[in-house]
Amino acid sequence: MRVLLVEDDRQLAESLMEALTVQRYAVDVARDGEEGWEYIRAFTYDLVLLDITLPKLDGVNLCQRLRDRGDATPILMLTARDTSLDKVIGLDAGADAYMVKPFNLQELLAQIRALLRRGRSGMSPVLSWHKLQLDPSSYDVTYDRTPIHLTPKEFALMEALLRYGHRVLSRAAILEHVWTWQDAPDKDTIKTYIKNLRSKLKAAGAPNDLIETVHGVGYRLKSRSEEPGQD
Repeated sequence: MRVLLVEDDRQLAESLMEALTVQRYAVDVARDGEEGWEYIRAFTYDLVLLDITLPKLDGVNLCQRLRDRGDATPILMLTARDTSLDKVIGLDAGADAYMVKPFNLQELLAQIRALLRRGRSGMSPVLSWHKLQLDPSSYDVTYDRTPIHLTPKEFALMEALLRYGHRVLSRAAILEHVWTWQDAPDKDTIKTYIKNLRSKLKAAGAPNDLIETVHGVGYRLKSRSEEPGQD
């Protein structure tokens, strides 16, 4: 899951980014509303955490700009303003929820999970590919009911592969779904993560080439009907 945090308080932004990363979210951070708008135009996000009081473009106007273009990405507004009028303004601008600073971190994480579940309504909660299953809400991954323990980045990469299925997941798409712009890895790092995934899948009983390389393009999950190929 990819989250955009638009927050000009550097200390708070760093704390939230650390907490969200521990929860296995890929997080981009924008320091003002205009930078946040550029991120939104360039990438697809599952959730936007949006401060109201921002330089250059405030959170209310940024929220309205998203909604005016038909963007339905869940938006959670963060603000130090604790009045009913401020909440009404934020919600009327198109925000899905509103939290007042200082907030309890666990309550914020619960609100994020609730908004993400709402955003995924209508989608199958469990992703599967033959005997491989991944539950985005519980972070459980199994192959033929054998648990597979993945790091946050491995989990995000496995989720992206499952969502693409037999379509090729390009390196650019991997960067968009798994890493943030600030920590984009090189090709060798991506290859290492793919290698680690294959190793863990194999240990759980999956075929060696469940994740196959499409040379020069990217990676995809192998169709059951295909002949065995090369790793």
